[in-house]
Amino acid sequence: MIAYLLRRIAQALVVFVGVTIIVFAMIHLLPGNEAQALLGPNASQLAIRQFDIQNGLDRPVWIQYVKYLDQVLHGNLGYSYHYNETVSALLVQNLPKSALLVGLSTALALLVAVPVGMLQALRRNGPLDTVFTVGSFVSFSMPAFWLGFVLIVVFTMDLHLLPPEGPQGATVGAVLSDPKALTLPVLTLTLVSVSIYARFIRSSASDNLVLDYVRTARAKGVSEMGIIYRHVLRNSLMPVITLLGLSLPYMIAGALVVEQVFNYPGMGLLFWNAATVRDYPVMLGFTLVFAAAAVLGTLLADILYAVADPRVRHR
Repeated sequence: MIAYLLRRIAQALVVFVGVTIIVFAMIHLLPGNEAQALLGPNASQLAIRQFDIQNGLDRPVWIQYVKYLDQVLHGNLGYSYHYNETVSALLVQNLPKSALLVGLSTALALLVAVPVGMLQALRRNGPLDTVFTVGSFVSFSMPAFWLGFVLIVVFTMDLHLLPPEGPQGATVGAVLSDPKALTLPVLTLTLVSVSIYARFIRSSASDNLVLDYVRTARAKGVSEMGIIYRHVLRNSLMPVITLLGLSLPYMIAGALVVEQVFNYPGMGLLFWNAATVRDYPVMLGFTLVFAAAAVLGTLLADILYAVADPRVRHR
């Protein structure tokens, strides 16, 4: 188990560094630069040149990356000139609120997807399965921003039940104190992901229901409920473990759009605003968190899968 963990951690570190290199280079290859965004479009070439020299932006990209990586290893993520605050402070302020949004959405998605997926597998190809399948495809194919707008139209403009804007609290406690404002952002992100989990569980449960161990359990007189909950459900959740880890970056990307739609004060809105003014330190800080979430999600999925299935540890 220790050797397995060390291999996975080493692979995760290599992937993390590779992702940061690619994104760092891509951001700096975009048209425009940070000096023009901060000094304005009418800034002189001399002022831009002085700004670049003072902030090391005149050096080759790979030297800037090495400097940035050294700063990250020392806990320094840079300074946001637009927000006039360190990137670390901005992340501390906004990351917990995004984690709350993603966490609540994932938990609700699983609470809905597990029974729906199991019910579809038990009623496979029936009317109920068809209805849920159509609903899943509609939910999955609908962009997050469009789904958010539809929910605003229905619950705010038509029914007058929920506010169109997310909670504006500065802390997680303040966000939780306004549950009505939190409902639409959470519901949007939940509907986007619930269809994925439900389809995986349906497929996995359908495959397990025709295996030999299910027939053997029936032959021994085990009740259908016992077979479903003690055997089929447990084995059907195995692929979901991997899916949870792999879908974490997808959920964060979805949160970026949802936060912008509902003006939710999290990492997504912070990144959106930073991108509009080319605030590179904030953009790189978000990218660092996003890459870390992707790597940690995959690593966590590998670890949980190894715990659930000991055979994986020896691969």
